[in-house]
Amino acid sequence: RLLESGGGSVPAGGSLRLSCVADGDFIDNYCMAWFRQAPGKEREGVAVLCNDYTTNYADSVKGRFTISKDNAKNTLYLTMNSLKPEDTAMYYCAAANPGFVTVVTALLGNDMEDWGPGTLVTIYS
Repeated sequence: RLLESGGGSVPAGGSLRLSCVADGDFIDNYCMAWFRQAPGKEREGVAVLCNDYTTNYADSVKGRFTISKDNAKNTLYLTMNSLKPEDTAMYYCAAANPGFVTVVTALLGNDMEDWGPGTLVTIYS
């Protein structure tokens, strides 16, 4: 029900905007989040936006990434600026019942109910 797009290969310092379209339930009813996983590394929570519009970000992306949504398009976004080679990863969007998570716990990823297949982001120096 979730499908990411917008990944690609860009030079360090560049920008990308990832999109996640939800087919089915309205994203405004959920805590929506972005995660990433680099080769050989554990999955990392990147950003979360809950239905009350509270947000939370991983320290590694604060000030560079922005999570947002367009309810009319049922689409979640991740705008990524000042990209670094260490941002290279597969990026996934996910949804959680807001009754079961907070903006803090959602970034752990344990209570997400639905996941997209991912979109690959590669940053080269």
